[in-house]
Amino acid sequence: MTDNKTVIPEERIEKQIFLISGQKVMLSTDLAELYGIEPRVLVQAVKRNIERFPEDFMFQLTDQEVLNLKSQFVISSWGGSRRAAPYAFTEQGVAMLSSVLRNKRAILFNLSRRLKKHHLFI
Repeated sequence: MTDNKTVIPEERIEKQIFLISGQKVMLSTDLAELYGIEPRVLVQAVKRNIERFPEDFMFQLTDQEVLNLKSQFVISSWGGSRRAAPYAFTEQGVAMLSSVLRNKRAILFNLSRRLKKHHLFI
């Protein structure tokens, strides 16, 4: 039986993939929302397992990259107020997130497989 809470429209996922520094990535804030957790919980899980996230899996956005994203959306408050810039996860980083998050949705819904299946990162 499928849990309706784990069904996320493909179009929604596609809109959350960005090209940053020549790489297709998803942001920590968007991934946290997709997994049904707070962004700080996602970042804490990553930091507890930082050895699993080399820079080709994940990197933190620079101030300029954050400004560029804000200007793309023409919304000055994009991302809300935050102390630190969000993290960007490549396809491999998204796959690793599923293994480190201790969250029912992360276990049931492996986002990385879905992304790869639909060639969203290609």
